[in-house]
Amino acid sequence: MRKLIPLVLHIVPRKHLIRLSYVFMRISALFYRGNNVECPVCGSTFKKFLPYGHNIVRKNVLCPKCLSLERHRLIWLFLKNKTDFFSASLKVLHVAPEQCFIGRFKKLSNLNYITADLESPIADIKLDVQQMPFKSNEFDVVICNHVLEHVEDDTRAMSEILRVLKKGGFAILHVPVDFAMKTTREDPGITDPLERERLFRQKDHYRFYGTDYPERLKKVGFIIKDNNYLDMLDETAKDRYRLMSQEFMYAYYK
Repeated sequence: MRKLIPLVLHIVPRKHLIRLSYVFMRISALFYRGNNVECPVCGSTFKKFLPYGHNIVRKNVLCPKCLSLERHRLIWLFLKNKTDFFSASLKVLHVAPEQCFIGRFKKLSNLNYITADLESPIADIKLDVQQMPFKSNEFDVVICNHVLEHVEDDTRAMSEILRVLKKGGFAILHVPVDFAMKTTREDPGITDPLERERLFRQKDHYRFYGTDYPERLKKVGFIIKDNNYLDMLDETAKDRYRLMSQEFMYAYYK
């Protein structure tokens, strides 16, 4: 069974893994009990997390209970420790809501929580993030993770997110970043799915971001007030929560 679990995780797309999450909960109770790692999202501890990844399999990263990955755990810690997300009265737009978050955020009585997606049947509203059907200055918080790399015109999408944010509001906008690249790699002329996968890691990606990503958001008008939150955590916390060694974790303010 221990050998079967990584094989299933390598083959089965994440959208189908969501449907199997209860199965993984049962498996984790039998095979991954322990206290070496902790998921702050669901509050569970395990001997280790599950492996995850398709092109590149990462070991010890997927929470067996809530299916959080490194970025989800980092976002949760940031929202809990650096913002008033869990206590203030906030209107929140969550684009492409993640399985590990959506149920928990919906239960928060302080949030007016709206989910949106281009295709997902579980989202409240169907929309294209490049042209959203909301008035300007409507939301206190916008969460939009691992979406901009899928969007043809990411500058337009960034501008739309900024437009619907209230002044003083913030957005959480995670994307995949190659920290070995100073400049984002993109070419709108590349339409072949296999070539996109080779250059951008997935067939449905339009680009692969470099370390210029925060500057791209600044050019649109976003403001970065604080230092990278990941850099504020010590190595013990990074290892306990199994976080990425490098990651941008900012709130992007209007």
